[in-house]
Amino acid sequence: MTGDPIRLLLADDHPVVRAGLRAVLETEPGMAVTAEAATAEEAVVRAAAGDIDVVLMDLQFGGGMNGAEATAAITARPAAPRVLIVTTYDTDADTLPAIEAGATGYILKDAPPEDLAAAVRTAAAGRTILAPAVADRLMNRLRAPHSSLTRRETEVLGLVAEGLSNQRVAERLHLTEGTVKSHLARVYVKLGVDSRTAAVAAATDLGLIRR
Repeated sequence: MTGDPIRLLLADDHPVVRAGLRAVLETEPGMAVTAEAATAEEAVVRAAAGDIDVVLMDLQFGGGMNGAEATAAITARPAAPRVLIVTTYDTDADTLPAIEAGATGYILKDAPPEDLAAAVRTAAAGRTILAPAVADRLMNRLRAPHSSLTRRETEVLGLVAEGLSNQRVAERLHLTEGTVKSHLARVYVKLGVDSRTAAVAAATDLGLIRR
Protein backbone atom coordinates (compact mmCIF):
# COMPACT_ATOMS: atom_id res chain seq x y z
CA MET A 1 0.00 0.00 0.00
CA THR A 2 1.20 3.52 -0.80
CA GLY A 3 1.53 6.41 1.60
CA ASP A 4 -1.88 7.72 0.59
CA PRO A 5 -4.51 7.58 3.35
CA ILE A 6 -7.20 4.92 3.38
CA ARG A 7 -10.30 6.78 2.20
CA LEU A 8 -13.41 5.83 4.17
CA LEU A 9 -17.16 6.03 3.66
CA LEU A 10 -19.25 5.74 6.85
CA ALA A 11 -22.68 4.25 6.10
CA ASP A 12 -25.03 4.24 9.10
CA ASP A 13 -28.47 5.73 9.66
CA HIS A 14 -27.59 7.02 13.14
CA PRO A 15 -25.70 10.35 13.12
CA VAL A 16 -24.29 9.64 16.59
CA VAL A 17 -22.77 6.35 15.39
CA ARG A 18 -21.25 8.03 12.35
CA ALA A 19 -19.83 10.77 14.55
CA GLY A 20 -18.34 8.17 16.88
CA LEU A 21 -16.74 6.26 14.04
CA ARG A 22 -15.38 9.48 12.57
CA ALA A 23 -13.93 10.52 15.93
CA VAL A 24 -12.12 7.21 16.30
CA LEU A 25 -10.87 6.81 12.76
CA GLU A 26 -9.77 10.37 12.06
CA THR A 27 -7.28 10.11 14.90
CA GLU A 28 -5.68 7.10 13.22
CA PRO A 29 -2.64 7.78 11.04
CA GLY A 30 -3.16 6.97 7.37
CA MET A 31 -6.97 7.19 7.43
CA ALA A 32 -9.35 9.84 6.13
CA VAL A 33 -13.14 9.90 6.39
CA THR A 34 -14.05 11.03 2.89
CA ALA A 35 -17.85 10.77 3.06
CA GLU A 36 -20.87 9.67 5.06
CA ALA A 37 -24.16 8.08 4.04
CA ALA A 38 -27.37 7.89 6.08
CA THR A 39 -29.06 5.29 3.85
CA ALA A 40 -27.91 2.13 2.14
CA GLU A 41 -28.98 3.54 -1.23
CA GLU A 42 -26.89 6.65 -0.66
CA ALA A 43 -23.92 4.46 0.27
CA VAL A 44 -24.18 2.52 -3.00
CA VAL A 45 -24.18 5.73 -5.04
CA ARG A 46 -21.37 7.34 -3.06
CA ALA A 47 -19.19 4.22 -3.13
CA ALA A 48 -19.29 4.25 -6.92
CA ALA A 49 -17.62 7.68 -7.14
CA GLY A 50 -14.17 6.10 -7.28
CA ASP A 51 -12.60 7.89 -4.32
CA ILE A 52 -13.42 5.38 -1.56
CA ASP A 53 -11.18 2.52 -0.40
CA VAL A 54 -13.27 1.03 2.42
CA VAL A 55 -16.97 1.34 3.20
CA LEU A 56 -17.92 0.87 6.86
CA MET A 57 -21.43 -0.51 6.45
CA ASP A 58 -24.18 -0.97 9.02
CA LEU A 59 -26.62 -3.83 8.39
CA GLN A 60 -29.93 -2.33 9.45
CA PHE A 61 -31.22 0.96 8.10
CA GLY A 62 -34.54 2.63 8.83
CA GLY A 63 -36.13 1.46 5.59
CA GLY A 64 -35.44 0.51 2.02
CA MET A 65 -32.28 -1.39 1.14
CA ASN A 66 -30.40 -3.12 3.97
CA GLY A 67 -26.66 -3.34 4.47
CA ALA A 68 -26.23 -6.77 2.89
CA GLU A 69 -28.10 -5.66 -0.24
CA ALA A 70 -26.00 -2.50 -0.42
CA THR A 71 -22.84 -4.57 0.00
CA ALA A 72 -23.83 -6.77 -2.93
CA ALA A 73 -24.53 -3.72 -5.10
CA ILE A 74 -21.22 -2.09 -4.17
CA THR A 75 -19.01 -5.15 -4.61
CA ALA A 76 -20.63 -6.05 -7.95
CA ARG A 77 -18.94 -3.07 -9.62
CA PRO A 78 -15.44 -3.26 -11.14
CA ALA A 79 -12.66 -1.91 -8.91
CA ALA A 80 -15.13 -1.66 -6.03
CA PRO A 81 -14.07 -0.51 -2.57
CA ARG A 82 -13.86 -3.07 0.20
CA VAL A 83 -16.87 -3.32 2.50
CA LEU A 84 -16.39 -3.76 6.25
CA ILE A 85 -19.61 -4.54 8.11
CA VAL A 86 -19.81 -2.67 11.42
CA THR A 87 -22.92 -3.72 13.31
CA THR A 88 -24.41 -4.84 16.62
CA TYR A 89 -25.76 -8.10 15.15
CA ASP A 90 -23.81 -11.37 15.04
CA THR A 91 -26.42 -14.05 14.30
CA ASP A 92 -26.24 -16.31 11.26
CA ALA A 93 -29.26 -14.47 9.86
CA ASP A 94 -27.12 -11.32 9.76
CA THR A 95 -23.60 -12.53 9.09
CA LEU A 96 -24.21 -15.03 6.29
CA PRO A 97 -26.08 -12.73 3.89
CA ALA A 98 -23.44 -10.02 4.40
CA ILE A 99 -20.52 -12.36 3.79
CA GLU A 100 -22.26 -13.93 0.80
CA ALA A 101 -22.85 -10.41 -0.53
CA GLY A 102 -19.11 -9.84 -0.70
CA ALA A 103 -18.17 -8.13 2.57
CA THR A 104 -14.43 -8.33 3.22
CA GLY A 105 -14.86 -8.09 6.98
CA TYR A 106 -17.39 -8.16 9.80
CA ILE A 107 -16.83 -6.46 13.13
CA LEU A 108 -19.13 -5.54 16.00
CA LYS A 109 -19.77 -1.97 17.12
CA ASP A 110 -18.61 -2.71 20.66
CA ALA A 111 -15.11 -3.58 19.44
CA PRO A 112 -12.28 -1.52 20.98
CA PRO A 113 -11.10 1.42 18.82
CA GLU A 114 -7.79 -0.28 18.11
CA ASP A 115 -9.60 -3.36 16.80
CA LEU A 116 -11.77 -1.20 14.55
CA ALA A 117 -8.72 0.57 13.12
CA ALA A 118 -6.95 -2.77 12.58
CA ALA A 119 -10.05 -4.14 10.83
CA VAL A 120 -10.11 -1.16 8.47
CA ARG A 121 -6.45 -1.66 7.58
CA THR A 122 -6.97 -5.39 7.08
CA ALA A 123 -9.98 -4.79 4.84
CA ALA A 124 -8.14 -2.12 2.86
CA ALA A 125 -5.41 -4.67 2.17
CA GLY A 126 -8.01 -7.09 0.82
CA ARG A 127 -7.75 -9.57 3.67
CA THR A 128 -10.69 -11.00 5.55
CA ILE A 129 -11.35 -9.87 9.11
CA LEU A 130 -14.10 -11.39 11.27
CA ALA A 131 -15.19 -10.59 14.80
CA PRO A 132 -14.29 -13.52 17.09
CA ALA A 133 -17.96 -14.37 17.75
CA VAL A 134 -18.67 -14.47 14.02
CA ALA A 135 -15.59 -16.55 13.25
CA ASP A 136 -16.51 -19.02 16.00
CA ARG A 137 -20.02 -19.42 14.62
CA LEU A 138 -18.79 -20.00 11.08
CA MET A 139 -16.34 -22.61 12.35
CA ASN A 140 -19.13 -24.33 14.25
CA ARG A 141 -21.20 -24.44 11.05
CA LEU A 142 -18.33 -26.19 9.30
CA ARG A 143 -17.85 -28.64 12.15
CA ALA A 144 -21.56 -29.48 12.47
CA PRO A 145 -23.16 -28.90 9.07
CA HIS A 146 -26.09 -31.16 9.92
CA SER A 147 -27.38 -28.59 12.43
CA SER A 148 -26.78 -25.58 10.20
CA LEU A 149 -29.79 -23.93 8.61
CA THR A 150 -29.76 -22.84 4.99
CA ARG A 151 -30.29 -19.17 4.24
CA ARG A 152 -33.91 -19.83 3.23
CA GLU A 153 -34.57 -21.90 6.35
CA THR A 154 -33.15 -19.06 8.42
CA GLU A 155 -35.40 -16.56 6.66
CA VAL A 156 -38.48 -18.73 7.22
CA LEU A 157 -37.72 -19.31 10.89
CA GLY A 158 -36.92 -15.62 11.41
CA LEU A 159 -40.39 -14.68 10.16
CA VAL A 160 -41.97 -17.40 12.30
CA ALA A 161 -40.16 -15.86 15.27
CA GLU A 162 -41.85 -12.55 14.40
CA GLY A 163 -45.20 -14.29 14.84
CA LEU A 164 -46.14 -14.74 11.19
CA SER A 165 -48.31 -17.67 10.14
CA ASN A 166 -47.16 -20.09 7.45
CA GLN A 167 -49.44 -18.32 4.99
CA ARG A 168 -47.97 -14.90 5.84
CA VAL A 169 -44.42 -16.27 5.64
CA ALA A 170 -45.23 -17.70 2.21
CA GLU A 171 -46.59 -14.35 1.04
CA ARG A 172 -43.56 -12.45 2.38
CA LEU A 173 -41.03 -14.77 0.72
CA HIS A 174 -43.08 -15.43 -2.43
CA LEU A 175 -43.28 -19.15 -1.71
CA THR A 176 -46.13 -21.62 -1.52
CA GLU A 177 -47.43 -22.51 1.92
CA GLY A 178 -46.40 -26.11 1.27
CA THR A 179 -42.81 -25.02 0.63
CA VAL A 180 -42.79 -23.11 3.91
CA LYS A 181 -44.01 -26.20 5.74
CA SER A 182 -41.26 -28.27 4.09
CA HIS A 183 -38.62 -25.79 5.20
CA LEU A 184 -39.96 -25.88 8.76
CA ALA A 185 -40.02 -29.67 8.75
CA ARG A 186 -36.32 -29.72 7.84
CA VAL A 187 -35.62 -27.12 10.52
CA TYR A 188 -37.32 -29.31 13.14
CA VAL A 189 -35.15 -32.28 12.15
CA LYS A 190 -31.93 -30.28 12.18
CA LEU A 191 -32.66 -28.68 15.55
CA GLY A 192 -34.17 -31.81 17.12
CA VAL A 193 -37.48 -30.14 17.98
CA ASP A 194 -41.13 -30.76 17.16
CA SER A 195 -42.83 -27.37 17.29
CA ARG A 196 -42.53 -23.82 15.99
CA THR A 197 -41.99 -22.45 19.49
CA ALA A 198 -39.22 -24.94 20.27
CA ALA A 199 -37.56 -24.27 16.91
CA VAL A 200 -37.51 -20.51 17.53
CA ALA A 201 -36.15 -21.01 21.05
CA ALA A 202 -33.43 -23.43 19.93
CA ALA A 203 -32.37 -21.28 16.99
CA THR A 204 -32.22 -18.20 19.18
CA ASP A 205 -30.08 -19.99 21.75
CA LEU A 206 -27.73 -21.15 18.99
CA GLY A 207 -27.45 -17.66 17.55
CA LEU A 208 -29.02 -18.71 14.25
CA ILE A 209 -31.74 -16.05 14.34
CA ARG A 210 -32.23 -12.74 16.07
CA ARG A 211 -35.28 -12.22 18.25
